[in-house]
Amino acid sequence: MSNIKGRFRWCVIGLIGLATVINYIDRNALAVMWPEVSKDIGATKEDYALLVTIFMIFYAFGQSLFGRIFDAIGTRMGFALSIIVWSLSIAAHALVRSLPLLTVLRATLGISEAGNWPGATKANALWFPSRERALAQGIFNAGASLGGIVSAPLVALLFVYFGWRGTFLVIGIFGFLWLLPWLWFYKADPEKHPGLSEEEREYILTGRTEAGRDEGRRIPLGELLRYRQSWGVILSRFFLDPVWWLFVSWLPIYLAETFGFDVKQIGMFAWVPFVGAMIGSLFGGWLSGRIITAGGGVHKARTLTIAIGCAIMLPSLLFTMGASDPLTAVLLIACILFGFQMAIGNIQTLPSDYFGGGAVGSLAGISGTAAVAGTLITTWLVPVLTKTSYAPIFALSAAIVPVSFLCFWLVGGRVEPVTTNPSNTQE
Repeated sequence: MSNIKGRFRWCVIGLIGLATVINYIDRNALAVMWPEVSKDIGATKEDYALLVTIFMIFYAFGQSLFGRIFDAIGTRMGFALSIIVWSLSIAAHALVRSLPLLTVLRATLGISEAGNWPGATKANALWFPSRERALAQGIFNAGASLGGIVSAPLVALLFVYFGWRGTFLVIGIFGFLWLLPWLWFYKADPEKHPGLSEEEREYILTGRTEAGRDEGRRIPLGELLRYRQSWGVILSRFFLDPVWWLFVSWLPIYLAETFGFDVKQIGMFAWVPFVGAMIGSLFGGWLSGRIITAGGGVHKARTLTIAIGCAIMLPSLLFTMGASDPLTAVLLIACILFGFQMAIGNIQTLPSDYFGGGAVGSLAGISGTAAVAGTLITTWLVPVLTKTSYAPIFALSAAIVPVSFLCFWLVGGRVEPVTTNPSNTQE
């Protein structure tokens, strides 16, 4: 593997980004094929809403569960476990004949797909110095945006050739194909990986913060929740993540109800906002790293990039309330998701900025659970607030953006390594 000298860490995050694309294809497949699936199993729109809720509840649980799993068994096997279970779950959708089995499979899919996020955050902490973490997180998050772009047309194309049962089987195979390069390539963490050049190993290890070097210490959950920095991350994600899921879950319905779009028109427009999201992921990571490289420090880099992202989101959400044509609407939503990804990519690096490797997965998982909890609340509010217009839900989203920033800034405090109590170390 000497031919990738100096670039090995980028190959790691690239593979994780590819896993994220597969993750979004798998989770979105049911929505794309729902008209045919529901007809064959006799399900209703209300049943679909229940399935979404079940997925999100178990997804929230899976964030915290896999956060602890990754800290316990490591990044290599943590990702293998997560993607094996979710690939089996989505492939088993082909066997569905009734709603109860589909409900169980959406639950197992939700738990296992959740592992992708704390796993990526932990890998980021292990493989990247502070100055590069936001860009690495941006590449990973761009995978989610790319998945949002390609999932609908890809699933629709597969459906034409294989039907809905065959499509679930095919996309289930994607995860197992991903495992082959992952298990061959990711043999160990940077300290012991045989294919990593000594030059790059030294660069990674010396570039970590002191917190990032403390790989052996697993911080108990009770202790982790006693730090204000943990609550800064948890609360900022609780308030900010619902903005992303608002558009992931409701954008097609918004376009249909507001502008009278049919399925073909939705396909022509709904991918545009996720291009903005992908660009925002990469730009936010680049900007944060650029500030650190220029001598601004981690605190300035994270704070400024998150603030700019929120400053882009807030007016864009307010302007979307009055969007009178679909092109204006999707371009404004692209700006919203651009700003969101700028901010969230840096918020997701905070566990590795604050704590060592033994706590990164856990805090990423807990904050991911909080993010889903906030999303469930807004999901239940959407039908209530959008009876005549989507303006109220956009106004609510605009209101929670500055709340999220204040939670990061005031509750989390300065972005620097946290001095923890080593007397609570767990083996």
